[in-house]
Amino acid sequence: MGDLRAELKAFKDPELARGLIGSIRALAPAGATLMEVCGTHTVAIARNGIRGLMPEGTRLASGPGCPVCVTSNHDIDKVIALARVPEVTIATFGDMTRVPGSTSSLLQEQAAGRAVEIVYSPLDALRLAQDNPDRQVVFVGVGFETTTPLVAMAIKRAKAAGLANFSVYAAHKNMPGALEVIINDPALKVDALILPGHVSTIIGAEPYRFLAEKYGVPGVITGFEPVDVLQGIAMIMRQLHEGRAEIEIAYARGVMPEGNPVALAAIDEVFETCASTWRGLGEIPGSGYRIREEFADFDAMRRFAPAVEPTVEHRGCRCGDVLRGIMPPSDCSLFRTVCSPENPVGPCMVSSEGSCAAYYRYY
Repeated sequence: MGDLRAELKAFKDPELARGLIGSIRALAPAGATLMEVCGTHTVAIARNGIRGLMPEGTRLASGPGCPVCVTSNHDIDKVIALARVPEVTIATFGDMTRVPGSTSSLLQEQAAGRAVEIVYSPLDALRLAQDNPDRQVVFVGVGFETTTPLVAMAIKRAKAAGLANFSVYAAHKNMPGALEVIINDPALKVDALILPGHVSTIIGAEPYRFLAEKYGVPGVITGFEPVDVLQGIAMIMRQLHEGRAEIEIAYARGVMPEGNPVALAAIDEVFETCASTWRGLGEIPGSGYRIREEFADFDAMRRFAPAVEPTVEHRGCRCGDVLRGIMPPSDCSLFRTVCSPENPVGPCMVSSEGSCAAYYRYY
């Protein structure tokens, strides 16, 4: 146990971590593949060396948990087209500016003189519109159910205030449909899922039940501290050991089974589900959100209808396969050679939650 003690020095509670690792090793079936589908989990696993603490034969695969990463090239191209509209100012999170589209990025468009502003919340974009009435401010709405309620509230506020120079490009996605695609992927056998904490604070546990009941795939919703992740994995291993398939909550301090009814109501009021294209997974019915007709005035694509260039995928980039969990980033021929955080070819190297960025930094 000498080496294990050294590896656990970074843990706030090494004894608890040691006990959880002991349970994982005692209960783990041979050849189990667990997939985390949250970018924060991806970083926590990499930063804390959790992959190396697993028993031999246990694989931790990273799935489509990074919202920037799963945004398709076509969506990026649409945002770039909006940025080229003379009266438009794009308001976006910082990561999105560096994601390459087919021929450009928002950072390149900014360098060419287009108006691109980095904001930290949809309400920042709303204030930007209020402070600049001569500009049309378009907020780039990406993310899962965690950020979607905030964008819904921003749209509701804009409508209540009669703000005519604010709109949203909605590329929001919801997680359950993507998980069904993942577990049905013939190139990958997932035995269990480490389910996202942030998303689950909004949607609760119920939307995942079909994974256990229909497909026999267990899942545990867990938090982001290293011991949270280990506890979630230990609970999964116990289910696999006992032949159970249930959706359990290890993150009880943050997640209620029913989720957050207020946030869910805000999403439902402003958005409706639609088909959405995920990088690496293709088009998934019902996995995206579009702005409802009652709020159509705040749909940027309807308002401006810009011409969008043909979508071109980047040669050699394997982000799609990384997001499907069928290969680690290090197996991509561009990793560390052509593709790096300073020169990202794909979004998995851009985002701080991307698998490629995590592997580059920690492995």
